[in-house]
Order: sequence, then structure tokens, then C-alpha cells
Amino acid sequence: MKTLLASSLALLALGTAALAQDAEGTRFPATLKAQAVLPADTTLAAPQDAPAHLGHAGKFTTPDRRRTDALGTVPGKDGLRPTGFSLPIDGQAVQGFSGIRRMEDGTFWTLSDNGFGAKANSSDAMLMLHHIAIDWDAGTVDRRETVFLSDPDRKAPFPIVLEGSDKRYLTGADFDVESIQPVADGFFVGEEFGPWLLHFDREGKLRSVHETRVGETAVKSPDHPALQLPADPTKPLPTFNLKRSGGFEGLARSPDGAHLYAMLEGPLFADGKPETTEDGRTALRVVEFDTAKGDWTGRSWMYPLSQGGVAIGDFNMLDDTTALVIERDNGAGRADQACEGEAKQDCFAAPAKLKRVYKIEMSDANVGGPVRKIGYIDLMDVKDAAGVARQGTRDGVYDMPFVTIENVDRVDDTHIVVANDNNFPYSAGRALDRADDNEFVLIEAADLLNAR
Repeated sequence: MKTLLASSLALLALGTAALAQDAEGTRFPATLKAQAVLPADTTLAAPQDAPAHLGHAGKFTTPDRRRTDALGTVPGKDGLRPTGFSLPIDGQAVQGFSGIRRMEDGTFWTLSDNGFGAKANSSDAMLMLHHIAIDWDAGTVDRRETVFLSDPDRKAPFPIVLEGSDKRYLTGADFDVESIQPVADGFFVGEEFGPWLLHFDREGKLRSVHETRVGETAVKSPDHPALQLPADPTKPLPTFNLKRSGGFEGLARSPDGAHLYAMLEGPLFADGKPETTEDGRTALRVVEFDTAKGDWTGRSWMYPLSQGGVAIGDFNMLDDTTALVIERDNGAGRADQACEGEAKQDCFAAPAKLKRVYKIEMSDANVGGPVRKIGYIDLMDVKDAAGVARQGTRDGVYDMPFVTIENVDRVDDTHIVVANDNNFPYSAGRALDRADDNEFVLIEAADLLNAR
């Protein structure tokens, strides 16, 4: 009885803002205030000084990775479902936004990730950062500047695809860039193939590459170039402790700029088992980096996944100790269009269930242990009674049934921005037969931002 009373009083103390409280945290309301849409097939030309190889992207996207030069001959699919767009394309795709940071003037920096979802098929996909402005009234996204990433000073510790070229532009076969933090002298970028923390100058030139350590443990994914298969099948295989695509999906920065906090998308493994908290929840590591020293501090935290959660999508600090994190499952599409039985072209094989923005606390008191999950909003249930959405609202509710939602930051004291990674031309979660657009939404979430 005392335990029940204490729980009831704790919930009451949160005020009427809380919608529910369960083992996964306190749920707070969310209301859609505006939406801007960048069409799925938005492209741009490669720079004039880029090799001809980069003039068309997606030439190696057949299942066997065979070169295909004829434009539009390789259909994009989400599982069995055609998405209505095809590869290769003329130019480069402005897609796959996988990290966002609001600037003081109200604009944003974001980035396109590694290309077409794998190291083996993305050697003609350029890596780039975008400075964008969003007109919430018009519902449009203005790409003001694109910074193409390059390695003219040979800072990458391995041969890049364009090793012999003059500009040495970087591609999706070199790095898988997934998260961004603008700084005074350029940008820090979180990467997944190593995983590495990368530092670029304002022109996009690579300045340093930092190997990942959690404490004294070196972290390596199966895409790390130091891992080589033995020539003799009787010899042991190389060891790694992170799944493919499990690297730095989130990168946050302390308000004073002294530290970066890089969050892995997947758990570390030891003896074939994922890292867990004491209560058995799969956990992702948040690792602290000293920007002045240019090295990891040795401090880290664990982010415990919720039941049904498999990954995080983005991560930004609110103040010295609290932050916003996107947590998601691998589902896409609405439940009322789910397949009954085997997957087909006219239904969603695994509908979206868990798409959330959490507020967390990671203080000195819980270094080495789990962060505290303060609460969340449900991105599958955002109020839109006013019908402000240009797409996605049904019966007064806006949802984000995308497999990857990889952009979140605070806009002001009461609003946050959220956006999906559309994985062009593959992801189709909004419609059964069409690749997702890039949807940016402005969400009123004051109760979550103010929660303690």
C-alpha cells in the first residue's frame, strides 16, 4: 500500500501534463505546430572539380554489386515493395538526413549519411553536410549551402576510394557519417564504419580521425579496415565487438563546448553477448570526449533501451546534464496496413510501434551506469487537431511511421524539431508504394522539455 501511494504521489507531482507512467518512463503530450517537406528525389550536381565517377550515384546497387551505368534501371524497394524511384541517378541524392543541430540564427546544420546503406554499394555517393533554413509557414526546406567532405591532407588511416585524385573527396565507401556538431573551427562528425569521431574544418577538409575507446576497450565494427579475413580457413577470424551499423548514431555537445558525447547505435558485445544494465536491459554506450585534449576522457554512461527499442536515432544536449534522444524499433508503416502472414507488396511486413523522443539525465552521479530516463513523447501519436500537417495526419493525429527517424534538437523553450532519414530510394513507411519524403516537423513539447 505504501509503495502504491508513493507511486501515485510521484505521478501527481508531475502535474496533469503527464499522459501515462509505466516501466518505460513517463509519457508527455506532443502537438504538431508545423511541417516542412523536402521531396524524396531531391538531387544536386557533384562539384565541377569532382571526378566523373561522382557524376552519377548508385551505380553499384544491384544485389551482386555489378556496375550499372544506365540511369534509372535498378528499382528501389522496401523489402518486396517497389518505392517508385530507381538508381542510378544523375548527380547526388540530397537524402538520408542523419543528425541535426540548430544554430543561433534559427537555421540548422544537418548531414547526408553514407549513401545507399552499405560500404560496398556507396563508392559513388559523396559525403556532405548541409546548411538549411526551414520556412515553417510555407512548408519548405531551403538548402543554403552544401559542404562536400574531403581528405586532401591524407588524414584517413586507410586508402580512400579516390586515393589518387586531386581533391580526394570522401564517399560512402570510406566513412558512414551519421551525426554532427558544428564547432568554432568546423564540425565534429560521428561515424559508424570504425567507428570513429571525425573532425573537419569549415571547408569540409578532414583534420583528425579518432579511434573509439570505452575506458580501455577499443571499439571496432566489422567494417573497420584493420580487420582482415585470414587467407587460411583454419585460422581464427578477426574479432570485433560492435555490430555493423552500430557506431556513432548520436553526437551531442556540452553547452560550454568542452566535451562531446558520442552515443553508439548498438550495444558493445563481449563473449557474444550484448552489454546490459544490472536489471538486464540492453544498453548503448555514451562516451565522453575532451575537445581541448582531442581524446576520450575515459568516462561513459549506458543508455538502456526500452522494451521493443533496438536503436537510437539522434542525440543533443539541453543543458549540462540533460539531453534529447530518439529511440526506435525497426518497424515501418501503420499497424492497420500490416501483413497477415507472409510479407507481400500490398502491406507492411513489420509496422512501426516504438518511435519516441526521450529526455534523459546523465550526471556525474551516474557515470559508468545507466542514464535516467525522465520521460518521452510518442512520435506515433502527435496531436494535430488543427490539421497543420501537409502529409501524415489522420483523424487529428500525426505520426512518423518511418524505420529511421534520425534528427532531433530543441528549437526554443517549448518546441523541438524532428525529422526522418528517408534512406532514398529504399524506405517507404508513409505509403506502401512510394519512397518517403524528408519530413521536418516542429513539435510543441514543453512538458517534456520542462520535466525533471
